[in-house]
Amino acid sequence: MCGIIGIVGKEQVADRLVDGLRRMEYRGYDSAGVCLVEGGQLVRRRAEGKLNNLVIELARHPAQGLIGIAHTRWATHGAPTTSNAHPHATEQVALVHNGIIENFKPLREALTARGRTFESETDTEVVAHLVSEQVEAGLSPQDAVKAVLPQLRGAFALAIAFRTHDDMLIGARLGSPLVVGYGDGETYLGSDALALAPLTQKITYLEEGDWVVITRDGAQIFDAGNAVVERPIVASGATAAAIEKGNYRHFMQKEIFEQPVVVAQTLRSYLRRVEQTVALPQIDFDLAKINRVTIVACGTSFYAAMVAKYWFEQFARLPVDIDVASEFRYRDPVLEDGGLSLFISQSGETADTLAALRHCKAAGQTIAVVVNVPTSTMAREADLLLPTHAGPEIGVASTKAFTCQLAVLAALAAHLAVKRGRMNRAEEAEIVEHLIEVPSALNAALAHDDEIAAMAHLIVPARDVLYLGRGADYPLALEGALKLKEISYIHAEGYASGEMKHGPIALIDDQVPVIVLAPSGPLFEKTVSNMQEVRARGGKVVLISDAEGIAEAGEGCLATIEMPKVHPLIAPLVYAVPVQLLAYHVAVAKGTDVDQPRNLAKSVTVE
Repeated sequence: MCGIIGIVGKEQVADRLVDGLRRMEYRGYDSAGVCLVEGGQLVRRRAEGKLNNLVIELARHPAQGLIGIAHTRWATHGAPTTSNAHPHATEQVALVHNGIIENFKPLREALTARGRTFESETDTEVVAHLVSEQVEAGLSPQDAVKAVLPQLRGAFALAIAFRTHDDMLIGARLGSPLVVGYGDGETYLGSDALALAPLTQKITYLEEGDWVVITRDGAQIFDAGNAVVERPIVASGATAAAIEKGNYRHFMQKEIFEQPVVVAQTLRSYLRRVEQTVALPQIDFDLAKINRVTIVACGTSFYAAMVAKYWFEQFARLPVDIDVASEFRYRDPVLEDGGLSLFISQSGETADTLAALRHCKAAGQTIAVVVNVPTSTMAREADLLLPTHAGPEIGVASTKAFTCQLAVLAALAAHLAVKRGRMNRAEEAEIVEHLIEVPSALNAALAHDDEIAAMAHLIVPARDVLYLGRGADYPLALEGALKLKEISYIHAEGYASGEMKHGPIALIDDQVPVIVLAPSGPLFEKTVSNMQEVRARGGKVVLISDAEGIAEAGEGCLATIEMPKVHPLIAPLVYAVPVQLLAYHVAVAKGTDVDQPRNLAKSVTVE
C-alpha cells in the first residue's frame, strides 16, 4: 500500500523524492507529501488526491533541502485529507509511516493528557509526538527512537527526520517492508527497491524488528534488541525501465500483453524440456510424505489457490484446504502433522497472508510460498520458495502475476503427483508438453483483443454482471467478476454454473449480461445447459469458448469471444486473458482510472 522514500543527499532532494513517489503510484494512494530539513527547519508540503497536486503545491511553495522524506498515503485511520496526509510533524520531528499502530488510541489519550495537541485523525501522528517528547526531554534521536519503538503495537515501516539533524534519517520496520539503499555520498530509505531504482542498485532489506540510522556515510543497523547487526548488501535488480508503460495506454494493458513472455520465463524455471520433467528448487524435506496441503491467499491469489486445489487433488490425489488469509487464523484451523502450508502473494508482504504463514510455522507446518518478489518477507521465511518471474506489476488489478502463479502451481501439482506415485513418466511428459504450449496459447488469446474491445460497449451500461464457470473455470468466473468490479466499478459476481438454479437465477433479466466461460470438453454440455436456463429468462449471454464450443452453443448470444482449443489443464491460464481484456476495455470505455482504481492499494500491508 503506502509508499515511503527518504534521501540523505549531497544535492537538492525535493524533485528526487517526488520522482520516487511517482514510481510507487502503483501501490495505490489518496494523498501525498514531502518534508525537507533545511536551516534547522522542517519544511513540509502535502496535498490530497493525485501526486500532481503535490507537484503543483511544490511549484507554488518550493522546498529546499539536502535531506528529506516523502510518502504516498492509503487511508486507514482518518479520511484522505491534507491534514491527514503524511509526513506528520511536530516542532522537532517529521515522519512517514506505512502500516497501522493498533494501540494508537490509548497512546493518543495519554499524550493528550500530557498536553500534546493533534492536528490529524491518524494513528501515525502519535508516533511523531512520542518521539518528539523524548527529543524535547534531551534524548538523542537514536535514543528517542529506541525508547518509542517498544511502545508500538501493530505493523509499521517508519522514516523519521529531525529538525536539528540535517545529515541523518532513522528508519524502522515491523511487519511492513523497508529497504536501505547505498549511493555515492548518499544513503536512501524506501518501501521497495523500485522506489530507489534510479538512485541505486545496492540495497539492504531490513529484517523484522530492525531499525537503522542513515547518514551520507552509510547505515548503521540495529536489531529488535538494539544490538548493532550487519545485513547483506545485495543488487536489487529493479530498473527504472521496468515501470514505464512503453507504447501502451495503461500499465494494466502492458501487463496483460506481457503474459506470454513472463509465463514462459516462469515455466522455464520449473520445466526441464529435454528430459520432459518438472523440477523444483532444492529442498530439504520429502514432498512424498506430505499428507495434506493448506493453501492461504487473498484476492486474485486466492482464486489461483482455488484452481490449484482442483489440480492437486486431481493429479496428486492430495487433500487440499483453502482459505482467505483474513479469516484463516480466526477459525482456529486444524493443522495436521506432516502438512504443507502454501501461501500465495504477489508482493510477499501481504499482511494477512504473512500473519497466517507465521501461525502455520508456529504450528510445525512445512512452509511453501509462491511470490513474485524473491527477497520479500514471505520468501525469506519459507522452507520452499517458488518464485514467479512476472517482473514488477504496477497496475493495481493483478494480471500477469495471476497467470504466473497458475503456471507455478500447475508445475507443483505435477511434481507432487510424481513424488506421490500418482503420475508415471509418460504422464509427466504429457503435462510438460501442455505447459510448454501455454505461451503460444496466450498469444492466440491476445489476438482477439480488438474484438473484445469492440464488444465492451455492450457491458458498459450494465449495473450488474454475472460470470459463470464449472470446474477450474469457476475460479476464473470469480476472477473475471473481481476484475470488472475493481476497475470499472460495475457490480459483478461469479458463480459455479450449476449453482444458478439454487438462487442466483432470480437475478436474471434482460438488463444483466452473463459472461459464460465454457471451453469445449467434459464439462461443456452441463455449462451450456445452465447457460440455456439463463437465456430462457431473458439473460444476455456472452460466451467465451473455443471454435467448437461457439459453433455448438454460440447462436443467439449477445456476443462470443473465441479462444484457442487447449487442454483442460492450461485452460485457466488461457481463459484469464479474455476476462482481463474485457474488464480493461469496459473500464477504458467508462473512463475510470484503470491503473489506480479508487480505494484500492497494490500491496495491502495492514490487516
